[in-house]
Amino acid sequence: MLNRLFPNLDWLQGYSRAAFGNDLIAALVVTIMLIPQGMAYAMLAGLPPQAGLYGAIVPLLLYAALGTSRTLAVGPVAVVALMTAAAAGEIATQGTPGYHLAALGIAVISGAIMLAMGLFRLGFIASFLSHPVISGFITAAGVLIAASQLRHLLGNDTRGRTLPEIVPSFFQNLGTIHLPTLVLGLVVLGFLFWSRKGLAPLLRRAGLGAGAASLLAKGALLVAVAGSTLIVWALGLDQSGVRVVGEIPRGLPDFGLPALDLGLLQLLIIPALMIAIVGYVESISIGQTLAAKRRQRLDPDRELIALGAANLGAGLSNAMPVTGGLSRSIVNFDAGAETPAAGAITALMIAVALIFLTPLLHFLPNATLAAIIVVAVASLLDFRALPRTFAYSRADGAAMAGTILVTLFIGVEEGLLAGVALSLVLFLYRTSRPHMAVIGQVAGTEHFRNIERHHVTTDPGVFSIRVDESLYFPNARALEDRILRAVAEQPELRHVVLNCVAVNFIDASALESLEEINQRLRDAGVQFHLTEVKGPVMDRLQRSHFLDELSGQVFLTQYDAMASLSPERTARCLAAPRAQSARQDTAGQGA
Repeated sequence: MLNRLFPNLDWLQGYSRAAFGNDLIAALVVTIMLIPQGMAYAMLAGLPPQAGLYGAIVPLLLYAALGTSRTLAVGPVAVVALMTAAAAGEIATQGTPGYHLAALGIAVISGAIMLAMGLFRLGFIASFLSHPVISGFITAAGVLIAASQLRHLLGNDTRGRTLPEIVPSFFQNLGTIHLPTLVLGLVVLGFLFWSRKGLAPLLRRAGLGAGAASLLAKGALLVAVAGSTLIVWALGLDQSGVRVVGEIPRGLPDFGLPALDLGLLQLLIIPALMIAIVGYVESISIGQTLAAKRRQRLDPDRELIALGAANLGAGLSNAMPVTGGLSRSIVNFDAGAETPAAGAITALMIAVALIFLTPLLHFLPNATLAAIIVVAVASLLDFRALPRTFAYSRADGAAMAGTILVTLFIGVEEGLLAGVALSLVLFLYRTSRPHMAVIGQVAGTEHFRNIERHHVTTDPGVFSIRVDESLYFPNARALEDRILRAVAEQPELRHVVLNCVAVNFIDASALESLEEINQRLRDAGVQFHLTEVKGPVMDRLQRSHFLDELSGQVFLTQYDAMASLSPERTARCLAAPRAQSARQDTAGQGA
């Protein structure tokens, strides 16, 4: 029973002292990263810093018990924090009880959505977010996240949730830049960017081993936090206008269900759904990548359940929404984490820090947290992906560009919805005009290829066409028009052969079109044949009257069809020397 409820706990059976040691080291390294990152992402979400730390206690424990990834580090992340701020900002003003309640509501609702999706095995819904859309959304969100931190780095009142709001506000507030905050922020920012590639080599030159140097380099965040906090405290910069975190409540979070009414639930359901899907897609992609390196596997539906439980735990413990984090997961993996116990140990360490260490963070400057956010999201920015995508597929490039533009200039929710809508519209447009090839026999073989790409033999009395797409309502008419046009242009035709090798599905609308093609060809004295019909497609056709009314036959292969309909020409072509050249340079690469 325990194994069914907690399938991931099977690692406990062979858990060793060595594995515990590795998990302990990984947990320590991740904790060092998570404390400043959690507070920084809470600030990005418009919540008090402890909301980010609370998001690293109960959610981590729940994921460790229910998740199937052994190295995924769950907690606050930048993109989800930005989406939370955008959604909660539509409900109330930052800093008010209503805003905090909306953020907790998002955590609870998104958790419930993921839990339900996992229980009903609906993980496929995330497939509606194509990779170009996700990539474009994350890049645009990264730009907005970095831009939103300008006010903390500059020490002024630069604000806004989109570029048309942030850019004018930046120029309007140029004259109010707080110089000590700017200098401090730039120093921390420079140190963190340098430490990503420069600290480990420096430590190796100092005599440390490669492994130890790499692990210590992960502590750059702790150095930045401790150093900037000491500087502010020693120089009294908080008295000069440098904004600091201030008092963080000591102790563990209060637990309880947020007071959500029906009206608030209705306002938050769509943002929570998008946060759930984005969080799941981000987590599963990170988890699968890391699992593949150790030849492990993830259960997507179990991951949904685990992430759903983690977010429900976040909402019930006054925390912000959570998901798997890229940088922390990689650090957890590289630090040697072997089991989910690393996540559970991290949660305990965060809890200890909340009980004993929060007074030490009173003078931590907001500029340091802003610098941590900027450095973290820098890895999300991939501006070269857009031209690469456009070069490969204009449709995917257009969806990616549309997602970026709408996200930057209108909003994060609208950008994500626009990306999904563009992907679906472009998919329908592309599949409504499927590639259709007239095919003939390649000399000396039983193979049939596109007459425009290869030297092939055809029979004037037989029109063989291959449609390279499943047949459904957007493209059924296109096939009908192409066949009937060929019949009108070639009066000598006696047979039409539809090669279904690439057809995986025929819906009801396409079936009606096939019936119409069959009837019109019968009226014109032409027989209609099918070849290479896949088993599942044939099963569906057999449940209709189409096969009973088909004027021609269903052949196993294209060669069987031509051997029956044009035996002499087919036999001569088979006996002829095989053609060595093609009509186009690209022949042989396509059919």
